[in-house]
Amino acid sequence: MPAAPVTVADCVALLDRLAPPDLHESWDNTGLLLGDPAAEVASITTCLTLTPDVAAEAIERGDGLIVTHHPIFFRPVQRLTANDAEGRTALDLVRAGVAVFSPHARWDNAAGGINERLARGFGLADLRPLRGRDELSAGDAEDASRGAGRVGTRKEQVSFGEFVQWIKAVMHLDGVDVVSTDRPVRSVGVACGSAGEYLSDAIAAGCDVFVTGEARFHAALQARNAGVGLVLVGHYASERFSMEELARELGEYFPDLPVRPSDVERDPLERL
Repeated sequence: MPAAPVTVADCVALLDRLAPPDLHESWDNTGLLLGDPAAEVASITTCLTLTPDVAAEAIERGDGLIVTHHPIFFRPVQRLTANDAEGRTALDLVRAGVAVFSPHARWDNAAGGINERLARGFGLADLRPLRGRDELSAGDAEDASRGAGRVGTRKEQVSFGEFVQWIKAVMHLDGVDVVSTDRPVRSVGVACGSAGEYLSDAIAAGCDVFVTGEARFHAALQARNAGVGLVLVGHYASERFSMEELARELGEYFPDLPVRPSDVERDPLERL
């Protein structure tokens, strides 16, 4: 007997388990943002940002769903026309029957989400949220693993320079921006994307170093004044890898469904 077709609703149910809706942030726009839950899904593309070239790729692939980390329609939409890139992209997707789902901060914060993956990739243990969630019940082991960012400890203490070289090797980066510190590195805070606001949490947690994608100039000054190391690996580098890993996981859940990360997506920033 042939397997039942996979629907958008089936994919949403799985994504909601991986990135629970209760981890939604008030400023965010997550979940199914475009499409018919009852529609069948022939294949899925994952990406960090749904740009026009990624949308065109998904349409050419015959996808029924795009899972994009950064949401479309981040701000309220008052009109949807072909007069701008976002409108043209959305209309093209609607005409092609391609749904769009964004987990965004839910995927950042989830147990097994981006920040936890980053922290484990950096060799950190004894992980806990860098910023807890007040609404989570105290003492719940599962809830205790969820929250914004992660803080953990290295097995062995290293110098800041050695730690930076380790980060570059692990993430396959030619270079990173840093605020140096003379402190030996043992405790490390991690928050993906543009998360300079979490530097204060890292300082309060006693971190020797804070790693994020990007941060403002004043966060760099704050780190220097506090004597805490700061490592900026790039917004794209801190998050894109997780969408590639998510594609593999979705493919394991739906073995008869082609699930692929975008091949055309690139970091818009270049280091010369």
